[in-house]
Amino acid sequence: MSFADHFIRGTDRADDVVEVDIPRFTVLAYLSDNLYALLIFVLAEAGICVCLPVLGLGLQATLLMAIYILMLFVVVMSIGYARRARFYREFRCLVASIDQVGEINGLFENPSFLEGRIDFATASALSRLGAQSVSEMRADDDAYRRYIELWIHEIKTPIAAMKLMLSSDPDERSAKLSREIERVESQVDQALYYARSTSVANDYAIKEINLMQTVREACKRNARFLIEHGASPRFNIDKDLTVLSDEAWLVFMLGQVVVNSAKYGATEIVFSAHSENDDTAFGCTVLEVRDNGCGIPSADVGKVFERGFIGEVGRKRGSATGMGLYLVARLCASLGLHVGIFSEEGDGTRVVFTFPHDRARKRMMLKRF
Repeated sequence: MSFADHFIRGTDRADDVVEVDIPRFTVLAYLSDNLYALLIFVLAEAGICVCLPVLGLGLQATLLMAIYILMLFVVVMSIGYARRARFYREFRCLVASIDQVGEINGLFENPSFLEGRIDFATASALSRLGAQSVSEMRADDDAYRRYIELWIHEIKTPIAAMKLMLSSDPDERSAKLSREIERVESQVDQALYYARSTSVANDYAIKEINLMQTVREACKRNARFLIEHGASPRFNIDKDLTVLSDEAWLVFMLGQVVVNSAKYGATEIVFSAHSENDDTAFGCTVLEVRDNGCGIPSADVGKVFERGFIGEVGRKRGSATGMGLYLVARLCASLGLHVGIFSEEGDGTRVVFTFPHDRARKRMMLKRF
């Protein structure tokens, strides 16, 4: 089976359906809700059966009057049930299917009976308030994200200055400080890409990029970390191979994978790429990053793209944040890529990126994600 057939898609979007516990509008529920009307009808029938004979009417006239009142009551109750049943059943289905609070106003018409109009007006008012609150929250989140991005860009300036000053005075102490500054810079970059991943704006540019150069750049940016942990990259990629992606985002994602491999005991990290289904609409380029590290327990493999998930290996190492692979999966979803992971404890890990060839399909995937 091909690599493209095995994917674990990472996403932070809420796929869980919110279940709404709305009582069902049934005949029994309707009758129970109109219990007082039923009791009054029974008393009225009893009064007819008692009073009419006293007034001199015969048994047949009494029964005829009782049946007539019964028929009127049944007609009134049936019409009331039919009018309400249609509205409440439709209301229940629509509430269960809506994705946003602002959608409820245009989903169904204002009903003809009083209780329904009251419910409709109440739901519409709550919908407008909810939509307004969501809009305000999004505006606040967007302002906060812009502030975080601005702060990150500002903090990069003194970081770069410190690195430059330390490079002019190379000694053992400077080397140690440089390593710590690079760790700070790595966390700052992670925060930057997390802020960008939460933006609804397209903060990326998808174009054809050279895959070999991008992979080498990711390794170059993390060269000191790889050297310190004794991990060596090896490349089996055609130097002219190109893929559709955002170069800066892909460099960051590959950097997260490379750092994870080195952190968890890998001495060799092999990059390889090949094409699949070239002559079809599902043609794609598959990039595999394979290491010989400690691997991931089978119970944790399906969770590594979840936000904040550390896992058994991460807890043992004590330096995991659970954000690296989560950001990789989230950025892949934003770019319309797929990422998959395959691992066995003690037998290394493979991370697989898949880049669709067809630009039209790429646009469709971006809309879907």
